[in-house]
Amino acid sequence: MFCDIIEGRSEASLAFQDDVAIVVMDSNPVNPGHALVISRVHATGLEDLDEQVGAHMWRVAHRVALGLRRSGLRCEGVNVLLGDGEAALQEIFHTHIHVFPRFEGDNFVVDADCEPRDRRLLNQEAWALREAMKAFASQAPSSVMLPQRAPTA
Repeated sequence: MFCDIIEGRSEASLAFQDDVAIVVMDSNPVNPGHALVISRVHATGLEDLDEQVGAHMWRVAHRVALGLRRSGLRCEGVNVLLGDGEAALQEIFHTHIHVFPRFEGDNFVVDADCEPRDRRLLNQEAWALREAMKAFASQAPSSVMLPQRAPTA
């Protein structure tokens, strides 16, 4: 679907384009002004997305959010959302970022039963994530890493 839009084979309401990404209006918007930042190069999800392309997409999404606030569209806040995978509610498997205006009384709801988590468990999870991210450490914008010891059970 998005490849067809990028190639000009499908209609879309284009708000922005450059060599890396396009911004189109979502045809099933949460609210008027709901925009999608879409990578020009097909990537199913974050695992397939070039890091520089991803960084550029987030920069464009930031600008879209600023634009929404100045557009005259009803906008008291902005959500920026990327679903990566079916479990994260990704429906179109071409990496894209949703940017949409929010306002008091709109119909968008996030309904999650978030519970406080034990610090020991949070520390274990942080350690597991840190270990998994070591492969990317040389690519990271900052070389600051926290202590490398595993948390005690």
